[in-house]
Amino acid sequence: MNKITIHDKTFEPFIGGEIIQAAVENIAQQLMHDFEGKTPLFLCVLNGSFMFAADLFKVYEGPAEISFIRLSSYKGTATTEEIKTVMGLTEDIAGRDLVVLEDIIDSGLTVLHLLEELGKHKPNSIRIATLLLKPKALRTKIKPDYVGIEIPNDFILGYGLDYDGLGRNLKDIFKIVE
Repeated sequence: MNKITIHDKTFEPFIGGEIIQAAVENIAQQLMHDFEGKTPLFLCVLNGSFMFAADLFKVYEGPAEISFIRLSSYKGTATTEEIKTVMGLTEDIAGRDLVVLEDIIDSGLTVLHLLEELGKHKPNSIRIATLLLKPKALRTKIKPDYVGIEIPNDFILGYGLDYDGLGRNLKDIFKIVE
């Protein structure tokens, strides 16, 4: 992996694809254990978590369904702290076991907003699975149930994460060079 430049920023290699896949498989194993005998509904938060959700869904060996919701709180390299629901949930989730699939949790504001909205529909349970967690960036008491990798509070891209629309297609994760 080499440094890359996207728009006006340079990024250096941070987490390789093999480490990412190991984290995804570890989360899948935990989910299979916790949901044995159940059929959870995986709720993929677009756009960033599409790669994580696809890879997780491929290795999850129990019965499960998947759906998608789109939320947005970033512009450029900073959170706007304003959460916008762009595409809503279409399934009836009352009495269902939900697993929210996030690419990354940093401030926790997006997940908090989503949990509040989902809770209004009276699901049986809601769990949060995130590939990446920035513990030092958390501004809420959100505690994900499943965490792939804890990372420092650096801006990153790749594996679904973008910088102004670009970089999502990278199989590895890169961090910004300050």
